[in-house]
Amino acid sequence: MRVRELRRHADELGFTPQEQARWLAPRELARTAVKVALAAVFADYADKREIQGALDAELLRAPLDDPDAAETWIDYVADLGDGFDATSSVAWALAAAELTPRGPGTAGSPLGRGSLLVLGGDEVYPVASATAYEDRMKGVYRAALPAAAADDRPLMVALPGNHDWYDGLTAFLRIFAQRRPLGGWQTRQTRSYFGVRLPQRWWLVGLDSQLGSYIDEPQLRYFETHLSAHLRPGDGVIVCSAKPTWVTSAEDDADAFNQLHWFDRNVVRTRIDPESGERVPTHASIRLWLTGDRHHYARYAERLPDDPPDARGLAPDPRRRQMVTCGLGGAYLAATHRLPATLPLPPAGARLRDRDDPPVAFARAQRTYPDARESRRMARNIALPWSRHWLPRRNPGFAQLAAGVHTVLFLVTGFLFALTEGVRRPVEAVRNADTGDLGGFAGIAPIAVLALLAVGWADRQARGRRPGLSGPAGAALVQIAVALAILAVTVLLPFPDAWPGWLVLVVCLVVAALAGAFVGSEAFALWLLSASGGMVAEWQMSGQAIEEHKGFLRMRIGPDGDLTLYPLVLESVCRDWELRDDPAGGKRPVPARPPAVRLIEEPVVISREPGETEETGEAEER
Repeated sequence: MRVRELRRHADELGFTPQEQARWLAPRELARTAVKVALAAVFADYADKREIQGALDAELLRAPLDDPDAAETWIDYVADLGDGFDATSSVAWALAAAELTPRGPGTAGSPLGRGSLLVLGGDEVYPVASATAYEDRMKGVYRAALPAAAADDRPLMVALPGNHDWYDGLTAFLRIFAQRRPLGGWQTRQTRSYFGVRLPQRWWLVGLDSQLGSYIDEPQLRYFETHLSAHLRPGDGVIVCSAKPTWVTSAEDDADAFNQLHWFDRNVVRTRIDPESGERVPTHASIRLWLTGDRHHYARYAERLPDDPPDARGLAPDPRRRQMVTCGLGGAYLAATHRLPATLPLPPAGARLRDRDDPPVAFARAQRTYPDARESRRMARNIALPWSRHWLPRRNPGFAQLAAGVHTVLFLVTGFLFALTEGVRRPVEAVRNADTGDLGGFAGIAPIAVLALLAVGWADRQARGRRPGLSGPAGAALVQIAVALAILAVTVLLPFPDAWPGWLVLVVCLVVAALAGAFVGSEAFALWLLSASGGMVAEWQMSGQAIEEHKGFLRMRIGPDGDLTLYPLVLESVCRDWELRDDPAGGKRPVPARPPAVRLIEEPVVISREPGETEETGEAEER
């Protein structure tokens, strides 16, 4: 049973399965843009994090049924509430009592279900609302793990991403911060951020940085009270954030990592002594940074002092701190081939009063998902008309929009062409002109093109970016070139003299619409491929809404205190579902075949303590 068939059973399911969000479909793009604009405006005047300071909050413990367990499994998934097939496939893999992944380093060993499930941000797409959460996330996860099937009562904690903030965090707080169960998972947090005490002296922290702003005062007080005050020498901390700001800091915003670096120095590594009022070291350290937001898997490992300076790949070493992006929970797949190879943190251009000096260097692991070669190949599919991920094929309404734009552009260029020909009606200019006349008009057009290029160049220079065609001026330039080509085609058409003017105009508009739908769309896709970074480059993949290649991160805290990461990816996304009885009543969709998983790379081991070679003493004194 496919998604369209499941939608007919929405009353029995209790939710309506949704298709994948199509980000460059005009209606979706316009609706999301309005929500984003409103959220950005009101976030500055109505920050719900400040209001949350009045709510009771406590330190959470996991596992719920055995807080001092010798072995603990933790699951991390981010960017999940999108199309039903992808989101539900991941949810069923998370809900399975155990998984036996294929791949290196496992030897067929089963991995147990997490007693803690961390939702790392963007729990719903494209924008947050009560209905969107129900259809795209709650109903899906409730069906995957009904309350009657979860004897171990796994804990669920959630961190909001930018898409959760687009309704001001209203729906997010109602779902995750009222201590209500979600299927078999239990929620216990009361705010949009959390701290979890784990066995073997590990701690898990979820930071809410709103839409990229500062960490608010009530949130800082919460972590100073429930985290800093309890850290002991040798404790290990896992920090979850909504965005990979360590990567952004190396791309186009040197200050992106500042807040996380400040949190590391002032909340984890040091605290205020209540007796002396002085800042003293905790001798604890952040061993793992986790995030989503970018819908791929990428890991950066700390360079140690004894590493060769020219080493291209870092050897496995549990002393290394790790920075991991894993946003494969259900949303479109993102590219990896533009990721920086190394990250000096904090970067030299960061505006920080207190900072680690010298900065700590992190190197990208050789294995990403998708790998760089596959990522480049996938990105090109948006401009290949024979691909099922071609831009207008994947985004309903885009071809119609391009057709409408070029219909209007034909009227504009036709009017301008008529002026250069000394006639009043564009129809007369089109049917009576020859290629020489068109050449004269084309000689004037470059003036407008050069003006657009100058505006685009000045804009990119002002924002400190490299000049190029990936800005708005470049997009306009490409479409103007298409419009001139369409005008040339209509001039070359042999219209019979007996045809009335209105019929010639209709034919010209039909030609403009059809050519605009195909050629205009293709020109826009090629313009997307010209971008080497920024939002336009992200559209290369988001515009394809790729549903395959989904996964999550499973972690194990062992009796020796080591943390092991298992990056898992689904062998395939399920598209065939069966309706079964739900223990709570009604029906639930069950995959026709249980999800199978494999490892992206060999398991990564992280020790709780940094080891003797790390310069912890110097860092603590700073």
